[in-house]
Amino acid sequence: MTTALRSPLPSHPVLRMRLASRSGMPRPIDGAWWPRSYDLLSELPQLLAGLPRAWGHITSVTVNGATWPAVPGRMLVFNQVVRLRRTVAASAPHTIVLLAPGRGRWDLLVVPPDTTEETAEPLMAAAAGGHV
Repeated sequence: MTTALRSPLPSHPVLRMRLASRSGMPRPIDGAWWPRSYDLLSELPQLLAGLPRAWGHITSVTVNGATWPAVPGRMLVFNQVVRLRRTVAASAPHTIVLLAPGRGRWDLLVVPPDTTEETAEPLMAAAAGGHV
């Protein structure tokens, strides 16, 4: 009799994010994030946890108000307060802006959650490659 060992399922789904390589030149987009839902309160902690440590502590996040239906003024993420801001700028309907004092600003393309994998993958690769 053989017993198949199963690895335990992850308690959190894998973060779907691709970041551009850092260079000395400023970029309009620093990568892409493909959340699983439009629930920012559940999606944001996983995004922040997956960011490079070199980015520092993100204290402010700006999202498009038309894309994310419910955005409180702030939320507690890993025992740190993160300010949430909404914008209705037509120039950036599918982006999220992350700010870390003294470290910088990062703009990520947000691939809508209901996007198919066939469509999302090339978008994320283009954003990470600086071709958006």
